[in-house]
Amino acid sequence: MNQGFGLIGTITSDKVTFDSGQTIRGLGGVLYQAAVLCGLGKQVHLYTNLGEELIQDVEKMVENWATLRREGICQVPGPGNQVHLHYPEKGERVETLKSVVPPLNPRQVIENMHKLGMLILIINSGFDVELSDWRKIITAAKIPVWLDVHSLPLSRELNIPRKYLPLTKGKEWVEGVSFIQVNEKELSSMLGDPDKRYSEEDALSFGKEVFNLGVKVVFITLGKQGVLVITPEESKRIRSPEVKSVVDTTGCGDVFCGGAAVKLAEGQDPFTAASCGLELATEAVSIKGIEETYMLARRRKEKEK
Repeated sequence: MNQGFGLIGTITSDKVTFDSGQTIRGLGGVLYQAAVLCGLGKQVHLYTNLGEELIQDVEKMVENWATLRREGICQVPGPGNQVHLHYPEKGERVETLKSVVPPLNPRQVIENMHKLGMLILIINSGFDVELSDWRKIITAAKIPVWLDVHSLPLSRELNIPRKYLPLTKGKEWVEGVSFIQVNEKELSSMLGDPDKRYSEEDALSFGKEVFNLGVKVVFITLGKQGVLVITPEESKRIRSPEVKSVVDTTGCGDVFCGGAAVKLAEGQDPFTAASCGLELATEAVSIKGIEETYMLARRRKEKEK
């Protein structure tokens, strides 16, 4: 693929806390995918609304990302998308939105579609883009589209822990997408009951349903257990490599997305692409933050030369 990646999502300012009392602060959200794609040497057209209070920090971070195209970064008033993520010793991550940015205007994405070879949407906040505008983008896109469902099933209230809700308009978000990425909880929400643990049979049934909407591949990330890859022809569970040390798991699904998407764009089959993305994501748990993620991808690119 000679053309660039279009990347839609939200840049966040993250506060990450742990029961141990440790606190990590830094930029996050769609910058994880951008870091991987740019680190791997791919041209990236980033489309996002960015709070004015985060502008300087973002510009400083990405100033040496030679392949990042920033014309789609739109400055908006306010503190930007502020998120508190808490990782308890046991149980699921707790996410609380402190502030958000308005949804993206699709005009520039549509006007620049001819520059793109693949489009990726990550729902970082749930406020990233309106469904009606996403449908306009899909209609204009004649290229492969990757959708990371991520925060789409989460409640949208501010300053209280977010809850997973049934995703009642899942089909409208998915129709026309080539690749869809969900974790286990997001899959349960798309199946109508976020509190029900899905079975592999449920996952395969979900695959059949979305294949009828145009999807080519379903990637279900399973944390330590790897990823389940489902195509119309077959399904396969890809196991995670051994993790040597865990520093921060924030952004691992994002790293998987970037790594796998690059391999798909280069013509690899979905299972090979997933394996490569998973290997990179597994390495990412041993580091923290966007800058280290970018350098991880740079090292991978040098290794593959």
